[in-house]
Amino acid sequence: MVLTVPRRWRRRITITLAVLLVVTGGLYLRNSSTLAGPSKGERPFLLAHRGIAQTFDLAGVTADTCTARIIHPPQVPLLENTLPSLRAAFEAGADQAEIDVQVTRDGQLAVFHDATLDCRTDGHGPVGEHTQDELRKLDVGYGYTADNGTTFPLRGTGVGLLPTVPEVFAALPDRAFKLDLKRDDPADGDALATFLATLPAARLATVTVTGGDTAVAAVVRRLPQVRATSRAIIKDCLLDYAATGWTGRVPSSCHHRELPLPAHYGQWLWGWPHLFVARMRAADTRVVLVRSVGDWSAGFDTQADLTDLPDNWSGGIWTNRTDVIAPLVTPSR
Repeated sequence: MVLTVPRRWRRRITITLAVLLVVTGGLYLRNSSTLAGPSKGERPFLLAHRGIAQTFDLAGVTADTCTARIIHPPQVPLLENTLPSLRAAFEAGADQAEIDVQVTRDGQLAVFHDATLDCRTDGHGPVGEHTQDELRKLDVGYGYTADNGTTFPLRGTGVGLLPTVPEVFAALPDRAFKLDLKRDDPADGDALATFLATLPAARLATVTVTGGDTAVAAVVRRLPQVRATSRAIIKDCLLDYAATGWTGRVPSSCHHRELPLPAHYGQWLWGWPHLFVARMRAADTRVVLVRSVGDWSAGFDTQADLTDLPDNWSGGIWTNRTDVIAPLVTPSR
């Protein structure tokens, strides 16, 4: 038996399909990055991770791995989170440098990554149990080796190079920084906010603060004008944008932020990549791509790494080797 659809229903079905086609087409056009196109001749924003840093293979790395013990053979004589490293990154073309922040026993804002001193330095114990004067006497290049401890090519080169945040800002007065609070403690956020509150408004506008949710929230409570990011901030922004981004609207939770994202997240974002970047930029939010290696974030540090970027990417790039990457992403004139 053959079923026939009444003419009035055929007409309704046709109209419904036409409406769906128009709506779908409208959504595509409104969110098509292809039609938006990339920013022509625009170089990506370069975020120098800890200045110019020694690199290492992330394969097999765990939360307890001493990464100074597994570095690649050094190509540069620089140590992360030091003034020589930061200067070199900016001279190579960095737009902003990320530095790690910890509060010392005497309330100073030390620039150092690890929770303890044993991996990279000739010191021992938690950073927060030492005064800044004690930290400054250490050799921050002491523990680096590329051959399982046979040689330590950077040993002796890092004595006295562990700076404070105010020293970094004073030495590089015209530069932009991202400050990463390493302990998720509101007291650390308050200590950083106390320093940031002394900066002129124009300098404060160049600062980004990141870290654990509670530490960053402590900074934002006192200085809501500071660009900030944390796991909670990123989650809120992306969930809200997933719900409303199809309209072209950027939710308030995404305004004045920094979004560090693995490149493969893009497939879930309305308007990815170019339209998404343009929308976020209009909301004063910076999108920075990181490489994803297992459970870890990694920098774009070699020419081969750049193949993971979307074509003509004009957002941000997270890198440990600005000296390598800047020449590769700078448009020729």
